Amino acid sequence: AVQLAESGGGSVQSGGSLRLACVASGNPSRGSCMAWFRLTPGNEREAVAVIDSDGSTNYADSVKGRFTISKDNAKNTLYLEMDALKPEDSAMYYCADDPWGCTLISGSPSLVYRDYKYWGQGTQVTVSS
Repeated sequence: AVQLAESGGGSVQSGGSLRLACVASGNPSRGSCMAWFRLTPGNEREAVAVIDSDGSTNYADSVKGRFTISKDNAKNTLYLEMDALKPEDSAMYYCADDPWGCTLISGSPSLVYRDYKYWGQGTQVTVSS
């Protein structure tokens, strides 16, 4: 089984930046689909960004141009660079992994809900105005 551990959350002012990391252990698959989700108070889980095994990415409209998802295969680590943060970005952020790869729509990894097999414990991001 794969274990995921997020880190890098914290409290910042509006316009600030944070870099989240998710370390995968337990023999993660190189062909997996990995994603960042967030859960805000009163809202359902939202896919923020997804990255396929070939490096293809997709982002929620609300974070396009501000967030960047990337991975370092040598370190088995997924990252989410978060810039120009807004109060509405405040949430618990989770990384997720599915060893069977991403769902593709028009050739791009999809942000729609799916049952990712592995989930981390979450890291809190709080953005103050």
